[in-house]
Parts: sequence; C-alpha cells; structure tokens
Amino acid sequence: MESRQLGLAGSIHHDRVDILGVGISLINLNDAIATIEHWISRRSRNYVCITGVHGVMESRRDERLRRIHNDAGMVTPDGMPLVWLSRIFGSDRIRRVYGPDLMREMTAVSSLRGYRQFYYGGAEGVAEQLRQVMIAEHPGLQVAGLLSPPFRELTAEEDEAIVAAINAARPDIVWVGLSTPKQELWMASHLGRIEAPVMLGVGAAFDFLAGTKAQAPPWMQRRGLEWLFRLCSEPRRLWRRYAYIVPGFSILAAAEILRRALRPSVRSRTPLSMSSWKPDSRAKE
Repeated sequence: MESRQLGLAGSIHHDRVDILGVGISLINLNDAIATIEHWISRRSRNYVCITGVHGVMESRRDERLRRIHNDAGMVTPDGMPLVWLSRIFGSDRIRRVYGPDLMREMTAVSSLRGYRQFYYGGAEGVAEQLRQVMIAEHPGLQVAGLLSPPFRELTAEEDEAIVAAINAARPDIVWVGLSTPKQELWMASHLGRIEAPVMLGVGAAFDFLAGTKAQAPPWMQRRGLEWLFRLCSEPRRLWRRYAYIVPGFSILAAAEILRRALRPSVRSRTPLSMSSWKPDSRAKE
C-alpha cells in the first residue's frame, strides 16, 4: 500500500509503536488531519483504524483483525491507555487522537476545503441526525450521502448496491460507524472497491456527535475512565466487553512493561518506521 511510508510537507513520517502486537501511529490530531488531506489530494485509497484498548484486545483474539490494523494507512491512539503505554515505551510525541475529535475537526476542515462526506452506519435515523447537526455547525459542509445498513450480514447483491451508491455520491471521505470489529472488517474488505480516498472507522462518534448518546466528561476522558462512563450508561450491552478488556489489558500491559524493563534488547527508545514495521509475533500466542 502506498501509504505505508508516507512523507508529508515538513517531512512528517508516521512511525508506529508496538502495543501488544498492534502498531499504533505516533501522531497527534494535526498529523492525522494532514495525512487525510494528503491522501485526498493524491486520490489514493486508504482506511484509518481509530483504536483504543478494545481494538487492541480484539486483535489479540482475532489474527485477521490484527492484520487489518497493521495494514491500515493510519492507526490512531483513540484511548489514553494507549498514549500512556506508548510514552512508557519511549514515544513521547504521541497524543490522543479521539474519534469524535478527529471527526469534528476534519468536518470543520472539510467545510472550508469542499471535501465531500459520506456517513455509513449507525442505527436508523442517526446518520440523518448527524448530517443535520454537522451542517448546522458548518453551513458549507457537503454531505454527499448516508446509509444505515441493517444489523445483519448483507447479501452480495445488497453489498454491491451499497458500494455503487457510495461511489455514485463521489465522496472524499467515508465515515464508517459500525463499531469494532465490524467497521474494520468492512473497510479492509472494501478497500479498492470504494473509490473515496479515505475511509475512517469512528464507531460511536456518530451517536456522540449526533447527540443520541452522551460522552464522558472531559475529566474522565483525560484519566482514561471513559470506559466506566460508558459501562454505567449501557451496563447490559457493555458489561461483558469491559469485564474482559479492562483487567485483561491491565495485566498484559503490566507484563509487557516488566518484560521490557528486564530485557534490554526490547527496551529500545526508537519507534519503528512503517518500512520496517513487523508486529510482535507474541500477539498470536
């Protein structure tokens, strides 16, 4: 993929840090926006995984999902635990690139630059409400189309119709709100079929920005407690997820910190460039 080693104006190169087998891009919000704009200008085709602890832990259980993350044009650090762990591993420059923040900022840029948006995903009515909110905030925004697919596996004919509809709308950016891992699987399987330069899997950002679900307050986000807010908001739906990923990630992250401290050979302070990136084989264990 041509984006695997990307040089932008100012010689920006997005290296990655290995977080339990998933390569997280060493970026901040401005880097992410510059990269997306670069892809649009070149009309190359890429997808972006916006990944937190949930995505990392699911990738440890699913080899295909791990490969999808590591083949992505960019993997943004969506949660503070990934930022903290990256810094412990020596990557001080990294900042959180939270899905709703990226969508909000890229929407503002799009309204100025004329980039066309397409919203794919969300429950029935959410994408339309998102469109109304975004246009109200950015009157010049061009929303080329939206689709909310059914909550089941699509037939080949339905999938072809969706691809045709998205391509007919000629978007520059396709925002995908299907939740992890469904949105990552969809983007990877449609890379090359969707003609837009960029697909971004933003999950619950559709609901947050449309106002159909509440976001955690900033103080909880800064302290890595957004999972607790979401668990309290939707306990029946999310308790199994967090019962697995919160203690599981904590144990694995602590073990990795200890391993690196005890073995100088893995205690490198230099992040991996995309040209040399190879995910840690321990993720398969």
